[in-house]
Amino acid sequence: MQLFDHAEIEARLDWPGLIEELRANFSAARTVAPARQVLEMDLPDGEKASLLIMPAWESGRAIGVKVVTFFPGNATHGKATISAGMLMFDGADGRFTAALDGDALTARRTAAASALAADYLAREDVQTLLVVGTGQLALSVAHAHASVRTYTRVLIWGRSVEKARSLAATLVMRGLPAETCEDIESGCRLADVVSSVTASTTPMIRGAWLRDGSHLDLIGAFKPDMRESDTAAITGARVFVDGRAGAVLAGDLAQPIAEGAFFAEDIVADLTELARGHPGRLNEIGRTVFKSTGLSQEDLAAAMRVIRR
Repeated sequence: MQLFDHAEIEARLDWPGLIEELRANFSAARTVAPARQVLEMDLPDGEKASLLIMPAWESGRAIGVKVVTFFPGNATHGKATISAGMLMFDGADGRFTAALDGDALTARRTAAASALAADYLAREDVQTLLVVGTGQLALSVAHAHASVRTYTRVLIWGRSVEKARSLAATLVMRGLPAETCEDIESGCRLADVVSSVTASTTPMIRGAWLRDGSHLDLIGAFKPDMRESDTAAITGARVFVDGRAGAVLAGDLAQPIAEGAFFAEDIVADLTELARGHPGRLNEIGRTVFKSTGLSQEDLAAAMRVIRR
């Protein structure tokens, strides 16, 4: 049985290689990925936490199960809100073969999936990327998006200006043209691509702020009561998702659906369809949205790449 820690996973999952791994995986459509389970847990202090169980397999090759905890209250104590572990088994005989740091794997595959979507949906001439949020995923998202498009500005907005400045400084040290954005509205109005990675339960991004031709990448919300964008951000765009079943349960789509402003049938395509040739962006002025809730298929593909390399 092999063990892969955070550093080794990051070293083995370079952005261009991982993005192409996901593209090939979605195009081949060999993975079986049952719906994830989201189990709610009551905590002693009255708060709630979530336990997510995400299985996937490729027949005869590999079986993987990722287990994730989501403790939103951790944010107020400076702790990570999401923790995860990935277990791998041989697809031919069921042997336990590897355990992987799920935090690193999740950050990498989530950011890579959004970058893959942006490669289909964002204009080629983009210049400004806005990252909304300063948590675990923000650093990965900035690097992943910068691997599929060339940005002259990478703006970082967060509720904590200090955290935004720290993240921007880290990105500058790593070679990206990053700077702090202290006003989210002005950042949205400037950005060609907006990537949001927060645990917000109220809309932070307004459709009225988004530029014609822009691309909105919504990653953070995965439950019905979580939401990063308002209804206008969704209804004024062509909407794409990683997987339909999960995306319509997340607040960014579930709440407009409940309002009667959006319908599941309005989703244009998912990542499998995009990878198989479905047209993404149709022109230079229309807005696009990619709603991601995370797929166990992505976890399995990333984990197989880690082990193979």
